[in-house]
Amino acid sequence: MGTYLNPGNQGFSGIRNDIYVDKSGLIHLINQTIDTPRRLTCVSRPRRFGKSFAAQMLCAYYDKTCDSSELFDDLEIAAEHKENYEKYRNKFDVIYLDITNLMGEAGEEELTSFIKPKSGRCTDAVDSSWLSCLSGRDKRSLYPK
Repeated sequence: MGTYLNPGNQGFSGIRNDIYVDKSGLIHLINQTIDTPRRLTCVSRPRRFGKSFAAQMLCAYYDKTCDSSELFDDLEIAAEHKENYEKYRNKFDVIYLDITNLMGEAGEEELTSFIKPKSGRCTDAVDSSWLSCLSGRDKRSLYPK
């Protein structure tokens, strides 16, 4: 199935190459919401526009079980937002979920109970509030009949 809690930076380092387009500005936007009422952030993009890529970048940046400085030191986040770059890099537990792997396995009511056993620790931090960023149509597409 995969690693859900603190997946490290392998996913991002595997896709970071010489033709990489820097999207680390997203990290700055997320850093601005830490410890604020806006702390729940939904990164929504059209199909095939890099949601998984963005999620892997965020995992690599925030995951406290690895050192990702080599992956980010030459990017926009380090150059233009130095004050928050080191403050938040590799400082948090990260729960990484690929929703495509959940499709058909759990209904909306069961998602929280499905996620909790998979994540091991930190079960108190997991709740269904992240579902609130999905529209009704998006929620229905997660649970095919």
